Amino acid sequence: MTDANRVVKGRVLLEVCVDTPAGLAAAIAGGADRIELCAGLTLQGLTPAPGLMALAAKSPIPVYPMIRPRNGDFYYDARDLDAMKRDIDAVRTYGLAGVSIGASRPDGELDLEVLGALVDHSQGLGMTLHRAFDLVEDQSAALEIAIEMGFERVLTSGGAISALAGAERIAALVAQANGRISVLAGAGVRVSNVADLVRRTGVREVHGSFGGPRPGADPASKLGAMGFVPPTLQDTDQAAVAEVARILRDF
Repeated sequence: MTDANRVVKGRVLLEVCVDTPAGLAAAIAGGADRIELCAGLTLQGLTPAPGLMALAAKSPIPVYPMIRPRNGDFYYDARDLDAMKRDIDAVRTYGLAGVSIGASRPDGELDLEVLGALVDHSQGLGMTLHRAFDLVEDQSAALEIAIEMGFERVLTSGGAISALAGAERIAALVAQANGRISVLAGAGVRVSNVADLVRRTGVREVHGSFGGPRPGADPASKLGAMGFVPPTLQDTDQAAVAEVARILRDF
């Protein structure tokens, strides 16, 4: 575990996923401990642009860009893999702390060949195994694979639609990990349920976007009529991040 990501005794760490410069600033100001940097959170997160990586390099907390070259599944061919390696190179160039990576086979199991190539290319960076982990049938076996491959943590909902729904499985993964790897609970984490989630699972890291509504375009405007801007937008809510950070200080 790198110095930048060492768990402070008595604290549950808060990772916030963001996809805009404003969201990055809001997460940091709200008290996030780590950033998962993305593009297109409405698509469940894509690789962020170089400009956002460069901006994030100034952050006072660790930043892990998502390495996902397109929306859709996590089945990657040689062209996808080439793009992902180049994106990992960019993360290293900008001096960011790590990457969030994952790869699946069509049956949902981890694609060990592609994942191994990504891990090899990420040497020297911190590594999170993203929610491709939630597609596997046997998460217990997959956790051991993640440990063997050198991941710092797995991001998981316990294979369920939300982390709260998968709390029992997440708790089992925490017990199995026994400090060898971090289990980062994510999916549907909110101010209203984060305390219950931590109590039920025993996780020491939680993940969420904590978005709030922002005004969009008047549908009658040209921006709205041409489909450039919807009536309502979403971005990181600093107040929500701050409230979750406050709640986590009690654990």
